[in-house]
Amino acid sequence: MTNILRQFSFELPTRIEYGVGIVVKLGDELKELGAQKVCIITDPGIEKAGLLGKIKTILNEEGISYSIFDGIDPNPKDRNVESGAQAVRGFKADAMVAIGGGSVIDCAKAIGVLVSHGGERIKDFEGRTKVKKPVLPFIAIPTTAGTGSEVTFSAVITDTENNYKMTVRSPYMAAKVAMLDPELTVTVPPHITASTGMDALTHAIEAYTVKVSEPVSDALALYAIELITHNLARAVKDGEDIEARASMLVGSLLAGIAFSHSDVGSVHCMAEALGGIYDAPHGVCNAVLLPYVMEYNAESCIEKYARIAIAMRETFETSREGAMKAVERVKKLAKEVGLPAFKSLGVKESDLERLTDMAAKNISTESNPREMTKEDYLTLFRRALAD
Repeated sequence: MTNILRQFSFELPTRIEYGVGIVVKLGDELKELGAQKVCIITDPGIEKAGLLGKIKTILNEEGISYSIFDGIDPNPKDRNVESGAQAVRGFKADAMVAIGGGSVIDCAKAIGVLVSHGGERIKDFEGRTKVKKPVLPFIAIPTTAGTGSEVTFSAVITDTENNYKMTVRSPYMAAKVAMLDPELTVTVPPHITASTGMDALTHAIEAYTVKVSEPVSDALALYAIELITHNLARAVKDGEDIEARASMLVGSLLAGIAFSHSDVGSVHCMAEALGGIYDAPHGVCNAVLLPYVMEYNAESCIEKYARIAIAMRETFETSREGAMKAVERVKKLAKEVGLPAFKSLGVKESDLERLTDMAAKNISTESNPREMTKEDYLTLFRRALAD
């Protein structure tokens, strides 16, 4: 059954500026926002990679005063958000620049929520209805090709009290501008390139196959799948291959737009449970679980999986054969870029029930193309652990 008769609306609150070297226009973008005091939201790795220096130079040349908050963990925590909000308030910033991966950009969104709403705990804004007005204006500059967070309007933050990943979501949280510069991604190490790239692929595949997909997100997701499938291994092998890096950045962007207007499915439900308990890298969790969920879902979306296989440039005689080729291509790609097996994450058999409960309670379970019960989640976790 197609989705062509389903009612949908499509809005992109974020303006996209893309190009090699485009970051030099940051000063102009901040002036357009009327920003005079900017808080740079980042993490220590960006400084080490030499990327923060570029931002400082631009702001100094434009005479824009700034402060830096870099207290962000790889999986952003509620305490990171709350500390960041204190830093932004203390500096009396009128805008933010978020430069980094998805963790940094998600954290900036959540910081913006607390600042604009006068809040103290990000937990108070969990869900889709608590953010009532625009967040502090910010510009997102992604340095990885993975989350697409620069164009989504949600933030995934770890609730450290309960050890699970909560989602804060609202169109009010979108960046004013997303500046995508492939040059900023060339220093990303191979293992991070691999995991973030597989994260983007998961976004695209799930956005295309979930029950709430719509024609615009379908089109974006399919092209994202094509770009990522044919450029991820190149980017991992040679980080300075600027064409591969650019293709990955655009693929991640398109996948981000796609899933923010559609949804994700059970891969993310399982991955977010893992991230909450084990603090494991989100991209790795998605990568190792994607083939298992695809196999489970295949019977419910044979035709869409066959379309995915076409985007992957696979050849086949029947839709069922194509669907299976799509699953095998994902497995092959994960192996090609050196992604680890599920068991390497250190998951304990004794934690499977808890992981299952968390995954089943995730709101995106409802969007999965095939019904997923707690027992089904448990079966998939056990299958992954046994391989």
